[in-house]
Amino acid sequence: SGPWSWCDPATGYKVSALTGCRAMVKLQCVGSQVPEAVLRDCCQQLADINNEWCRCGDLSSMLRSVYQELGVREGKEVLPGCRKEVMKLTAASVPEVCKVPIPNPSGDRAGVCYWAAYPDV
Repeated sequence: SGPWSWCDPATGYKVSALTGCRAMVKLQCVGSQVPEAVLRDCCQQLADINNEWCRCGDLSSMLRSVYQELGVREGKEVLPGCRKEVMKLTAASVPEVCKVPIPNPSGDRAGVCYWAAYPDV
């Protein structure tokens, strides 16, 4: 129960693919310049998620799909020059970069998804 239950795909919630954020996170992680259009697409896609409680969950789902697509295991490079830990922190900070509000249940930095502190994401 609680606000996160609204974000559960089992209850009919449609998880956003966040394709713009997927591209942005990959580019940032390898140290490439992110084109303004990619940044704008990502931020708009994140802002379009009406329930702010679901934004970090959708980012986490997007991240897991990137790992799965690339066959990434713990401690491995996701892309050449981009380690899994760096990609996770990059994805977790997308709300801060986009200035899109998210809940702050942990009391940590307001714009960073809470799951960034956990090793299994």
